[in-house]
Amino acid sequence: MVERGTSPADPPNLLLIISDDQGAWAWGRASDGAVDTPHLDALAERGTVLERFFCASPVCSPARASLLTGRPPSWHGVHDWLAGAHSGPEAADYLGDQPRLTSALAERGHRVGLSGKWHLGRSDHPRPEFDHWFALDAGGTPYGGAQFHRRTGDGVQSSRVEGYVTDTIADDAIDFITDAADRGGPFCSVVTFTAPHSPWIGQHPEEYVAPHRGRQVIGPDGVPVDREPPHPWLATRAGQPLAGESDPDEALAGYLGSIAAMDAAIGRILAAVESHSLTEDTLVVFTSDNGFSTGHHGVWGKGNGTWPLNMYDSSVLVPFIAAGPPIAAGQTRQELVSGYDLASTLCALTGADASPFAEGPGQSFADVLTGAPGGRGDVVVHDEYGDARMIRTEEWKYVHRAVDGRHELYHLLSDPAERNNLVDRPEHEVVRTELASQLRDWVARHAHPERRADGLTVSGSGQVAPMVPGPARFNPGNYDQWDR
Repeated sequence: MVERGTSPADPPNLLLIISDDQGAWAWGRASDGAVDTPHLDALAERGTVLERFFCASPVCSPARASLLTGRPPSWHGVHDWLAGAHSGPEAADYLGDQPRLTSALAERGHRVGLSGKWHLGRSDHPRPEFDHWFALDAGGTPYGGAQFHRRTGDGVQSSRVEGYVTDTIADDAIDFITDAADRGGPFCSVVTFTAPHSPWIGQHPEEYVAPHRGRQVIGPDGVPVDREPPHPWLATRAGQPLAGESDPDEALAGYLGSIAAMDAAIGRILAAVESHSLTEDTLVVFTSDNGFSTGHHGVWGKGNGTWPLNMYDSSVLVPFIAAGPPIAAGQTRQELVSGYDLASTLCALTGADASPFAEGPGQSFADVLTGAPGGRGDVVVHDEYGDARMIRTEEWKYVHRAVDGRHELYHLLSDPAERNNLVDRPEHEVVRTELASQLRDWVARHAHPERRADGLTVSGSGQVAPMVPGPARFNPGNYDQWDR
């Protein structure tokens, strides 16, 4: 069989799978066996693993927007998970006509389909580049009987679909792939699971949850995360944390079990690709929108698991696996890579036009995936969540909070678990000042003048309107009632 991707006229198919709230540690090989993911493990064996792939923001909607646009939140204007209307006349389209990876693939000639979570506004309004649209109504949902919007020949059909949501999404992706295979020509299947997002207890098939009861997650410095004391920045009311689980052991079993169930669903999707003899013609990419802590640093949650919002590696590092043409097999790479690099990279690998993303910060890491020697040069990674902004080099991480004022500086080579905040140490003042200046310059270069969130309090309780003049843009949540 002639491998697709050997010439611009013969692009590979793309199967892009995005999970929800999955830390980089939370799959089989990376978890040292805490979670069973045989299909992801096998995908890694025949492809490339990036161990330092960072989301652009440690919460779902802004991170997903960055994956599609190649831009940071301060450009695309999605700064928190979207809490407003998801469908109907009051629902807003948060990306509007901003260039998207899926648009570039459609223009390249791919038949593009969405199966699963959208959570970027107007879920009942298929974007024009999608030939197939099966979008979850909201961001999170119970794992049974979820509301979906399906593109039909004469409009959109909205209905509640019974059954386990993870399997519902996989079934739809398989149907799209089968249809695309029958039609011929390249396809792009974007499969966006809700797993392993909450809820966890009593939500997932027991066959996947039961084996994970009693398993232990070990942190980066060898400390079991369930032994961590509560983080001092946990948002609490009357002494009780607002984020957390009443039964953390069962919640952890559900979290890990939901990943195992998703892995089984991914296995079915990959089997469908193989059944049409398309494995050698299909580039498969698996990643997540943002990371997650199940006790890491004494936090259950992600970037909004604390107040002020956090930028720990457990919140901003996500899994990344790629396999298929022309990805090198069996390699693990350590380069610093960000979600805003993905659009340029996948354009390079499929022959799509990457020029719409050229003015953003994203840099293609296609050479890394194909096994080219060397690294990416002097690369730094930036993250942002409201006023919390992070810059990370090979050696240092600096977190700046413009409104709150509580900054952090970690020397990652000697302190990979981020235990010792050095920001007030006089001997590190030069490093802190240089990183703060570099961060300020980067934001000035890559922010949109009307869509940046400078000076606004993003509480982690949701964004309710686009970044345009008008009413309040963010849900204030309850931070004014939290214990101090």
